[in-house]
Amino acid sequence: MANPVTYGINFPFNDSKDGRYLSVSTTPKDELRTDLIHLLLTRKGTRYFLPDFGTRLLEYIFEPLDGPTFSQIEAEIRDSVQKYIPNLKITSLQVFDASTEEESENRTVISGDERVFRVPGIGTKEHTARVKIDFVVTSNAFESSDFIIINI
Repeated sequence: MANPVTYGINFPFNDSKDGRYLSVSTTPKDELRTDLIHLLLTRKGTRYFLPDFGTRLLEYIFEPLDGPTFSQIEAEIRDSVQKYIPNLKITSLQVFDASTEEESENRTVISGDERVFRVPGIGTKEHTARVKIDFVVTSNAFESSDFIIINI
């Protein structure tokens, strides 16, 4: 019996009734999406030997939902991705107020989509900002594109 190729542990971890809390990614695209979510939701200073790994996104939770805050969030994401995931090129980064922004055709997301991550307990409140990142993964020969949406 052949062993399937796995790339790493999926993040975020999921609840499981049958004891499978840790699932593994089976494609490079899934692994990169996992790495991106892991980078964005790790607080700077919490990783041993890499104190600059992560972002300060969770510090913006109760900040005003306005242009300057959205610009700071965008700069934080771009700086971290450029430093720690150099083969990921952000093609579009949108930060907007989730409570006033209607989901249009190009923003409609199927419930349960693994590309959408909500911070537990706060991802649907009125002070929530939604971050949509469209990205392209570049390697020596191939490119693939994908997106993630994070509600903070």
